[in-house]
Amino acid sequence: MAEPTQRRRATKQKAAPAPANDAPCPIVGIGASAGGLEALEAFLSHVPIDSGLAYVVIQHMDPTHQGMLTDLLQRVTSIPVTQVTDGIMVRPNCVYVIPPNTDLSLEGGRLRLTAPTERRGLRLPIDHFFESLAERTSPPGIGVILSGMGSDGTVGLGAIKASGGATFVQDPMSARFDGMPSSAIAAKVADIIAPANALPGRIVAGVHAALRRTPSDAAAPPVPAETPGDLGAVFDLLLARTGRDFSQYKPHTVNRRLERRMSLRQIDQLATYVGYLRENPQEIDLLFKELLIGVTSFFRDPAEWDSLKEALAESLTSRAPSQSLRGWVAGCSTGEEAYSMAIICREALEAQSPSKSPAVQIFATDLDPDAINRARAGVYPASIAADISPERLKRFFVESERGYTVSKSIRETVIFAPHDVTQDPPFTKLDVVSCRNVLIYLVPKTQRKLFPVFHYALKPGGLLFLGTSENVGKPGARFAPLHGKARVFRRLDPAPGAPRVYLETREPRPVASPVAKVASAASSSSLQAEAERLLREQFAPAAVLVNSTGDILFVSGRTGKYLEPSAGKANWNLFAMARDGLRQELGAGFRKAVRLQQSVTRRQVKVESASGDHAVDVTVQFITNEGILHGLLVVVFRDAAAPRARAAVPRAGAPVTAARVAALTQELSQAHRDVRAGREHMQASQEELSTVNEELQSSNEELQSANEELTTSQEEMQSMNEELQTLNQEL
Repeated sequence: MAEPTQRRRATKQKAAPAPANDAPCPIVGIGASAGGLEALEAFLSHVPIDSGLAYVVIQHMDPTHQGMLTDLLQRVTSIPVTQVTDGIMVRPNCVYVIPPNTDLSLEGGRLRLTAPTERRGLRLPIDHFFESLAERTSPPGIGVILSGMGSDGTVGLGAIKASGGATFVQDPMSARFDGMPSSAIAAKVADIIAPANALPGRIVAGVHAALRRTPSDAAAPPVPAETPGDLGAVFDLLLARTGRDFSQYKPHTVNRRLERRMSLRQIDQLATYVGYLRENPQEIDLLFKELLIGVTSFFRDPAEWDSLKEALAESLTSRAPSQSLRGWVAGCSTGEEAYSMAIICREALEAQSPSKSPAVQIFATDLDPDAINRARAGVYPASIAADISPERLKRFFVESERGYTVSKSIRETVIFAPHDVTQDPPFTKLDVVSCRNVLIYLVPKTQRKLFPVFHYALKPGGLLFLGTSENVGKPGARFAPLHGKARVFRRLDPAPGAPRVYLETREPRPVASPVAKVASAASSSSLQAEAERLLREQFAPAAVLVNSTGDILFVSGRTGKYLEPSAGKANWNLFAMARDGLRQELGAGFRKAVRLQQSVTRRQVKVESASGDHAVDVTVQFITNEGILHGLLVVVFRDAAAPRARAAVPRAGAPVTAARVAALTQELSQAHRDVRAGREHMQASQEELSTVNEELQSSNEELQSANEELTTSQEEMQSMNEELQTLNQEL
């Protein structure tokens, strides 16, 4: 399996710039497999004759059979359908079909055919073409995945998306075989999911919307966060929603990603898109993920990894064999880079002391929580076999129906965590730091700030591993290149008397709920004004404003009779500060208000204090108003009115009996209230138990679903079956 890797990379190295006569039309790559003929017919029959796009069809075919796909597709469309010949120029409003037993790539504006070197059953022709299509970024490529088994096309779609192109996937419910569409959706590389007959309209509309806008290829001046205007408004919305400041990214990078999202939403003006972001917060989340460019693969640029391994071997000669090796991978994305680093460190340590079990600890960080979760799972498609040698694949991975899973010995050496390299404190006492293809997306000022951070994080003589497009700037200050053009640099000790470098980083932010993040993002003055207005309008008594976890954000009135600071470290939490007798009823009402998102009142709650017991009515109201208070809760305390004793009917000759009746009546009323409170508490407990039971049932269903997916998924081992399906459909 080493040959496919070498051939694929050799193809990339030979790719020349687009010639002057290269047709500037967008190219749509369409990948299909088993059941693909039906999907291709549905797709092409809805393609406009004058769309201005070129369509390249890559389908798994029997290499020993002369395909009839060209003739079959020509029946359903008036667009010319041609079987690819080597070197054919791509023209708009044409369909090109891959011949059997070939691999297809795009070089400049021409389609190139090569003989497949992979053995039958392991070929990934869709990924191969999509990766070459991703290299052509002007105009950006478009990838489409239709019906098929396995996972071919998933990695290629990720490359297209990372290069600024658009990705479309057939709805698995409408596909005869949902393996390929489901794989792409699970990998989160699909921009649009729709039935095959609906995809052409979405593609053409998105491309035309993008062409109507002014291209962002021209150089643009840096746009600081405080600059007014539409781009500054986008940065502000991202900062308020995610807590991340993207004004430090290069404007060209941001503009390309914005144009991609706008074309998918068929929006022409940035001002219109800003309004769309304000009305649709979920679009902010999608834009956030769009800006986190996840270009990654195992052992990307293999020659550079070999240089790093040699440098590690040299540095290990001067250290004790029992000493652990610590590394940090900044911007790890979905984990391929981190696991590659762990494997390289393991091999370097074993070469030094084969008899001892080496200790490796790799910290892998990224801004995207979803990417971190995928990295922690350590499950990758079968296509990674093209990037990993057979020896490493056999030793460090476990093959399964889903593809390959990182072995336990490597998984245990990597610690994944969300982290912002530009703002959060770095890790320390490290032997190696990898920051590849992160710096190139940041403005020069931010780049210069990061090198002191890496210098501080590394041990004396530690190694800094950068990407092919990144550099440490002025040599000799903090890092020096090891040799040649390798992207490995050694940490230099500061010169005697040099000033100490103070890191411009922020303290770690506490993990908070989304509600708390919204509240903290709002200014304190706005929060206080809104809280005071709400309390004045609706609540006169003592009250507190809290988030969904009970943390107190604002206090109104005198709450000392109901709340008191707890002993020890200051804790501004409602439940920690509630006085004895109030905590249990308050907790039950609070949970019910959060669950039902409505107002809940607990009456005649006995509160113990130094001045004696007293009754209080507690109201917990969930705030559903739009604005910065949305999702917060107001807890209002009112002293309960003393229960009125039933007036005794004076009766001549029996004053004692009347007083006794009044006392018994009062006791009976109190008993009724206690019973009612007990019933309410029992009902609340039953509701909580029911909620827990539902969550357990949901978890059980998810586990059963995952088990079904594991037992029913079909991967590349079924490629021969796919070829037979294609042949049967043609016949």
